[in-house]
Amino acid sequence: MPLSNNDNTANDALHSLFEQNLEEWKKKYPSIHAVEVPGKQFLYRQGDQCTDFFWIRDGIVKLSHLALQGNELTLALLKRGDIIGRLQNDTASDTMDESAQALGKVMCYRIGYDDFRQLISSRPDLSWLVFETIYTRQRNIEHKLRMILTQPVEQRIVTTLLELAQLFGARCTHGFSLEIFLTQQELADLVGANRSVVSTIMNDFRSRGMLDYTREQICINDAAFTGE
Repeated sequence: MPLSNNDNTANDALHSLFEQNLEEWKKKYPSIHAVEVPGKQFLYRQGDQCTDFFWIRDGIVKLSHLALQGNELTLALLKRGDIIGRLQNDTASDTMDESAQALGKVMCYRIGYDDFRQLISSRPDLSWLVFETIYTRQRNIEHKLRMILTQPVEQRIVTTLLELAQLFGARCTHGFSLEIFLTQQELADLVGANRSVVSTIMNDFRSRGMLDYTREQICINDAAFTGE
């Protein structure tokens, strides 16, 4: 699995740094303002022109890419402390390559490109944490693409569910209860597979006691998945 507690260290540190300095930074950089995004609404869509950055304070944001063939691939699920936006301000090609959609209500702060550039230029500790979090996200996306190309669907689902348990799970009697609920279509988009195939595999996992799920929740028996 590509994710580890170490991967979350920079993310948590970045969140703490923003929390500690937010009021001061808002006074110095006037473009910083709070945005509340309702569930299923978009921070931006693929193809939009957007040069701002977003710092996620609460909630979960889905990054996805819609291919020319019409199928959607979920690139990443981002949580508290993550920053998204374009580091390169190229007005000739500043359309977004992916969509950023709120899963449930999201509270974030929007920061203009020029203000964000000045901010990270004045704070080497902040710029390094931003670099680390973006590098980690890129590494995980590359891992996902390799997994889609080389692993069968069942293994991709197992790996993805265990990663989600690490990122968004709370301990329950089954093992982990996900703090987010993904429909089978959303899970299929996340693993790059057909929804009907994912549905069959999920039903098989449930019959084998590896997980349980309702319309509201997914509970993962991590011991059964990992063979512990």
